[in-house]
Amino acid sequence: MIQEMNTDAEILSTFATLRELRPHLREADFLPSVRRMQTNDGFRLAAVIENDACPCVAGFRLGENLSRGKYLYVADLVTADTARSRGHGKAMMDWLARLAKNSGCAVLLLDSGVQRFGAHRFYLRERFDIVCHNFMRPL
Repeated sequence: MIQEMNTDAEILSTFATLRELRPHLREADFLPSVRRMQTNDGFRLAAVIENDACPCVAGFRLGENLSRGKYLYVADLVTADTARSRGHGKAMMDWLARLAKNSGCAVLLLDSGVQRFGAHRFYLRERFDIVCHNFMRPL
């Protein structure tokens, strides 16, 4: 079952899985950060729930720009290492695609670190195209 995570307890239940993707996250800062992003940026969390555990989680937001029109941007997507290859990532991607379509979005977007080869194989299987380079300049 996939559900949006809205209560403090639900959000905190995603921390261990999200930390596999974002090891710099500190548990004490996690909830305040998510709440701030929800308020300021429309950030949302969805999770696969299986036997009261969170094997897969996605952080995303809806947006619009001149280059893509309305979009759903996936900022974070991770399946726990112990739960890989069981269909959770595909189920989450299908859920996000339905949500995007139902929200009037033209595209589903995400960025992926250049070193994440396994994730890239998954995204290509899920019919994503590599359409641009993402550049970052530390300040």
